[in-house]
Amino acid sequence: QVQFVESGGGLVQPGGSLRLSCAASLSFFRISTLGWYRQAPGKQRELVAHITGNSITNYTDSVKGRFTISRDNAKNMVYLQMNSLKPEDTAVYYCNRNPPIIQYWGQGTQVTVSS
Repeated sequence: QVQFVESGGGLVQPGGSLRLSCAASLSFFRISTLGWYRQAPGKQRELVAHITGNSITNYTDSVKGRFTISRDNAKNMVYLQMNSLKPEDTAVYYCNRNPPIIQYWGQGTQVTVSS
């Protein structure tokens, strides 16, 4: 069964940091490209970062140099280290395969950046 469980969100001041975690139940996890997505109020869900099975990473321009995606294949975990957070990073963050398995979006984890 496919499942993604996100955690680690919270309220943080501008300039602060958070580390998101995603526990994934997914066949062929080790060779899957995995992504972190986010959806801000009133906006479409967007891909923030992805990591391939051999750990090649890619980021959307707005987070380059601030966010780092990583994975632990032994634990079926994906992480997103977020530094220098900005108010515009406020959103619900989700993990999924890239391209996403539409019917298996998790609950996400809320990240709020505010003073």
